[in-house]
Amino acid sequence: MKKVLIINAHQFYEGISSGALNNTLITVIQKEMEDRGCLVRVTNIEKGYDVDEEVEKHLWADIIITQSPVYWFGTPWIYKKYIDEVFTAGLVQQYFLVDDGRSRQDPGRQYGTGGKMKGKQYMLSLTWNAPKEAFDDDKQVLFSGKSVDDVFIYNTANYKFCGVASVPSFSCFDVMKAPEVSRDIERLKGHLASVFF
Repeated sequence: MKKVLIINAHQFYEGISSGALNNTLITVIQKEMEDRGCLVRVTNIEKGYDVDEEVEKHLWADIIITQSPVYWFGTPWIYKKYIDEVFTAGLVQQYFLVDDGRSRQDPGRQYGTGGKMKGKQYMLSLTWNAPKEAFDDDKQVLFSGKSVDDVFIYNTANYKFCGVASVPSFSCFDVMKAPEVSRDIERLKGHLASVFF
């Protein structure tokens, strides 16, 4: 039986982002995982959290999924605060990693190999105003051919640094100007099945 931690990284902004779509996607993720026999825990960052409890949830989970809107080409600042607090506690307690993998005795060892969370998987699920066409295309001015996973490397690197394997991200595109929520929900179900089962 797999254990799943879902992190709701949404941050409310009046008139711009109520959180309805992110909450819908979290409900879909939770139901899909529970229907496949998984145990699920959910953290809603905006409602508050206990740092040590979040460290324990990360240690408990086999699969960690962050659901987040994209604000100014990144996750909301409350998610960065959450990561700083939880991962720093995981480092200090030496539960997530032991330093960066190198030592004075072995300074040539590869940076980023000190993670203690091997065997776990991490997925990022995002809602974008950007259209799908903005990615993976060298002719696009803003992202210059980069994929969503390229743009969000700073996020997945946190987990990889601790030994967690990243799976391909999921994105709902163009959610402000041309939303396709029903189609996105079906794509999300298929994505979860393909990467985790």
